[in-house]
Amino acid sequence: MTPNTATSGPSRRSFLANSAVAAAAVAGGMPLLAACGGSDSGSRDGTTSGKDAKKILPAYVASNVVTPDIPSKNGSSVGFTSKLDLAGLKTSVPKKLGKGSEVTIMSPFWGSPPKTDNAYYRAMNDLIGVDVAWQNQDGNTYEQKLGAVLASSDVPDVVVVPGWNMSGKIPSAIISKFADLGPYLSGDAVKDYPNLAAVPTDAWQRSIFGGKLRGLPMPASYVPNIVPLYRQDIFDKEGYEVPTSCAEFMALAKDITNAKAKRWACMDMKWVSFNAFGVLSGSEKPLGWNLVDGKLVNRIETEEFLEALEWARKLFAAGVVHPDAEMGKNAPDPGPKFAKGEFIIYAQDISQWWSRAAEQAVQNPEFKIWGMDLFGHDGGDPVLWATQPANIFAFVNKKASEAVIRDVLAVANVTAAPYGTKEYMMTNYGVEGTHYTVKDGLPTKTDQGNIDVMNAYVMVASPASTLAHPDFPDVTKGQVEWQQRMGAFTKKSPFYGMQIVEPSRYTNLSNDFEQLEDDITRGRKKISDMQQAVSDWKSKGGDKLRDWYQKILDENGSAAS
Repeated sequence: MTPNTATSGPSRRSFLANSAVAAAAVAGGMPLLAACGGSDSGSRDGTTSGKDAKKILPAYVASNVVTPDIPSKNGSSVGFTSKLDLAGLKTSVPKKLGKGSEVTIMSPFWGSPPKTDNAYYRAMNDLIGVDVAWQNQDGNTYEQKLGAVLASSDVPDVVVVPGWNMSGKIPSAIISKFADLGPYLSGDAVKDYPNLAAVPTDAWQRSIFGGKLRGLPMPASYVPNIVPLYRQDIFDKEGYEVPTSCAEFMALAKDITNAKAKRWACMDMKWVSFNAFGVLSGSEKPLGWNLVDGKLVNRIETEEFLEALEWARKLFAAGVVHPDAEMGKNAPDPGPKFAKGEFIIYAQDISQWWSRAAEQAVQNPEFKIWGMDLFGHDGGDPVLWATQPANIFAFVNKKASEAVIRDVLAVANVTAAPYGTKEYMMTNYGVEGTHYTVKDGLPTKTDQGNIDVMNAYVMVASPASTLAHPDFPDVTKGQVEWQQRMGAFTKKSPFYGMQIVEPSRYTNLSNDFEQLEDDITRGRKKISDMQQAVSDWKSKGGDKLRDWYQKILDENGSAAS
């Protein structure tokens, strides 16, 4: 399942494919990958937990270099709202840890890669003490390139693998081709790299592949990342009340909609409906299972799943959904029509709360976007399910020497520096004067900065999930506080944080469900068609897959809490 397709939120591929959004989101510390599209992730052997994991995991040592304006709570990101005092930036890496190795890094890249010998790369390498050579690959076709490289004998020193690319033979290649970083990072060893020691333990747990600590993670908030965004300026002008139940939402949607005047209430709200009815996460296959009365049950087998589809269908049937949503994945970017007010509510990744505000700040000063709290369908508290705490990883070649491995960790220790440090500014903004300028405490990329300082070093490792938009402090505060409120209702299902890849015989078992969901919500198929599909799923392997997951649960215990 891919939770965030064009009408329900951006898929990670489509979201990051927009290089401007990608650059802004990565540079702004966005929780880019809080939920990556339904790929298998890792290996059966990578489900190490409990006592075995404790032997492997790095010690956690919170960073005290910078104090966030809004601390993490209930699984939220940390937030920074204050303008930067560039003269007072803290130093989190007091001495170069790099010893001058040449390190090749292959990573997905969205946009046009800069020249290899640019000022940003030179400055970063000088700061770290390592000679990094980038092998940037088109992010949109990365999985094919990744498969070919991992099948060859010519594997770069470091390879970045997004969670959504961990399918086919790639998970087993990760185990066979990449180094165990445990000797350098497990337990107190991580204290040699203080910024890595401050990476949350859940993100490291997620970095265990084949029973070994192999990945350097990009941490994310586990709070569901799809937010019902709405035009607060129009709500205020028209006197609309933010709904707190499905019935209130439907009544409001009918009140807003006037097709003759080219105004509709919303886009496809399927993923909000899933949250309203407490449906298990569809962001990754293992998260779709939960233990109910001692038996594992999949999200598609629940009454809540059918009820959510039915409510989403009713919105389409009522005519309150913008016609573009009928096109599903092929719908155009909703941004321009949202800005025009053709619809005033849509479900999107939390990063768009800021990016839409930034887009409209100059040309449409009255525009104000805000996020609705997720609600229980009956008006009660919602039941939400955690997404994964990390979903992009960098791996080091198993053939790398100790010197190269330590220099890779030196790179990661700089790129994982927290917001408000010199290392963070260099990683995310480049060289002052060349790549960015500062006015009133707000750094702004120059044209050269937009060319050079793109999704490169941030892909190696990142600090704890951070939201930092000093240009829009109210949005930052809104985002973090939304996560904090929703985090209070977020539960962890049994396989949260585990790296699991299903046996290949089950790979295609649920391939058709997302299309069927969309056909049902748009009135092209019926709920009974889903019930039949679930019955077929069970007989064609779903029940055996349940047994397979049960064995993992028996061996490793549950992450549910």
